[in-house]
Amino acid sequence: MGNIYKICDAVLWDSAEKLGCFTGAEIDEKDGFIHFSTADQLAETLRLHFAGRDGLCLITVDASLLDIQWEPARSGDLFPHLYADLPVSAVRSVDPLPLDSDGLHQLPSQL
Repeated sequence: MGNIYKICDAVLWDSAEKLGCFTGAEIDEKDGFIHFSTADQLAETLRLHFAGRDGLCLITVDASLLDIQWEPARSGDLFPHLYADLPVSAVRSVDPLPLDSDGLHQLPSQL
């Protein structure tokens, strides 16, 4: 299944690492599942939901270790959702998402 990605406030992620699991951001708790994106969906997710926000990180997750549900968004695109807590053991990497001089997030070079 490959990797999926969670954009997260770095402070919130630090707390999750201490707990050993991520229970979700405010939007996840409201919707009842943890929102993820594929690599192809990341730029648009950042633009629509996180524009100009500093202090974010990108969590790379091995989707094959989780019970991911692929569900359509309003656009019709299928997005990965997790209806459980995210165990830190499924995380492959955590990278900062700094803003450039134009206020756009800089994705890690491996993407």
